[in-house]
Order: sequence, then C-alpha cells, then structure tokens
Amino acid sequence: MNNNHVIIMAGGVGSRFWPLSTPDYPKQFIDVMGMGRSLIQMTYDRFAPVCPADHVWIVTNAAYVDIVREQLPEIPVDNILAEPAARNTAPCIAYACWKIQKKYPDANIVVTPSDALVINTIEFQRVIEEALRFTSDRHAIVTIGIKPSRPETGYGYIHATNQQAMEDIVKVAEFKEKPDIQTAKAYLEDGNYLWNAGIFVWNLQTIMAELRMHAPALSAIMDEMSQSFFTNQEKATVDQLFPTCEKISIDYAVMEKSKEIYTLPAEFGWSDLGNWASLHGLLSHDSQENAAVGNVQMYECANCVVHAADATRVVLQGLDGYIISEKNGQFLVCKRSEEQRIKEFSSAK
Repeated sequence: MNNNHVIIMAGGVGSRFWPLSTPDYPKQFIDVMGMGRSLIQMTYDRFAPVCPADHVWIVTNAAYVDIVREQLPEIPVDNILAEPAARNTAPCIAYACWKIQKKYPDANIVVTPSDALVINTIEFQRVIEEALRFTSDRHAIVTIGIKPSRPETGYGYIHATNQQAMEDIVKVAEFKEKPDIQTAKAYLEDGNYLWNAGIFVWNLQTIMAELRMHAPALSAIMDEMSQSFFTNQEKATVDQLFPTCEKISIDYAVMEKSKEIYTLPAEFGWSDLGNWASLHGLLSHDSQENAAVGNVQMYECANCVVHAADATRVVLQGLDGYIISEKNGQFLVCKRSEEQRIKEFSSAK
C-alpha cells in the first residue's frame, strides 16, 4: 500500500456530451449519473482502498486546476499537475511519473482516465491489486482488458495470448484500432480480444526505462523539467517546456513497441461513458425505455435520454428516440440517431 500511487488523467473536454460538458467545465467534473458525485470524484473514491490521498496525482489542463481543488480537497496541491497545453497521454503520463520519481523512486503506479464508470468497485479493486502485485517486482506493463459483452466499434481492442504469466495475467499479442462492425463481431467470437480501458499498471523504473527507450525526445524534456519540480520555478519551467513535447498517445509511444506488455481480463461493469448512447444504456429505464437524470416527467415518450439535473422541473410529451439536456442555460433537443452531430451543433454560432 505504501508504494502504490494513482495517476488520474483529467484534461479532456468531453465535447460529445454538450451541453452537459463544455470546454469550461468538462464531463469529468459533472455528476453525469445523478449520484451526487462527479466522475472524477467517483474515480478517486474507488481508488481510496488502493492508496492514500497523498499518493494520488491528478494531471489536468491548467484551466481546470481550481475545479480539481474544489472537488478533491483531499489531494495535496503539489499533486495537481497543470498542463499548459494539451499534448495527449504520453506527455501527461511522463510528467506525472517524473514528478513522482522525485519523492517516491520505488512507486508502483496505476494510470487511469478520470471520466469512466465502474459499477462493481469491489471487483475493480481486486483486479487493480492483482495487477499491482504483478508489477511490483517485475519489468512489466499490465493493461486492464475488459471482456466484451457486444461487438463494439467505439473501443480499441487488446489481442490477448494464452501465455499465462501469473494468476489471470497473460501476455499481449498486439493492440487493435477501433474496428468496423464485422471485425468487432469476429473479435467477440474469437474470445481472445478485450476492450482497451486505458488503465495501465507499472512500476516507476519500468515506465521510465520504456519511455527512455521508445520516446527519448520526450524523456529528455522531462529530465529538464524535473529539475524544477517541487520548487517555485516549476510552473514557469513547465509552461515553457511542456508545450514543446510531441503530441503522442502512450499507446503509440510505448504500448505498441514494448516487449513486456501483459493484460488482465476483467469484468467489473466498465463504461467509458463516451456518449449519450452509453449513458442511456447505464441509467435505469422506465417501461418505455426512457432514462432520465433530474426532476423529469414524461408522457407518451419512448427511448429518450434526458439530463436536466439543474432544472426545477421538466415535462416532456410525445417524443420518441431523443436526447434532451439542459445545462447553464444551454438546451439540446436532438434525435438519438443524430448524436454524431452534437460536436457540430455545439460549435455553431
């Protein structure tokens, strides 16, 4: 427990959930499920048994630091890392790892997105602790693979081998991009393909060695930045150097190149909550397949998803297959079949 650390990546803008999620206040900071806790708070909560608050590190856009402080006052100020520019997941993760190394060179680390949902938190914690045991004394990277329940085209996949390393942990053959529907059906039938949840586990020495090998330019920038960590010069140095990092994901920088990638197949009710369709699938439904958050009354409606938590009262009649959402005076009424156009709608003037 003392060596366990968690890095929560919280810099995304969540444009597909407009108007609930906006660039000023994105979905990780919103109570999407109507449960009284935002997604980042729920992420923090499920890691509480895994490590103490001062071993939790949040990497976020500089514009969101105050929101993080407000929603997670337990986190030390030094553990909230402000990105002056969006540079994808590899620089985000490297920044956190190089900073952790300054104080905790023996750290064993979980990296997680801030905006996913986990239903079975007890099973989630068991899986994470198994992965941490595996990486604690090995040069190995474990990615958590979700056993697919349907042929999903919206997720990347992990192709697992049958080479068992420990308990449920097996070697990864390769990573696959988001497939078309026929390929997704073939993956499901094969049985050795898992959804890539973007949750990674490794010890600090492992990930720094892998980044030095596969992303030397990024590592050189981190070496220079790290000289200022935990000093008054940190912000100025990071503001100057971090934007010079290449925009690259950890998948491209390390995962697809490393020889020591393993996966732990898991089932704990995971969803990336990437769009309104996924939210509709997770909320409870009435007899007409409507799902709602807020004081919403529906008459002769079917197959709708409504999020109006801030509204005093919402009454809807005669709608079939619609998304309805209100936030801060912005209102969306959109056919569920046209969801892919929400980003277009949100940017219209």
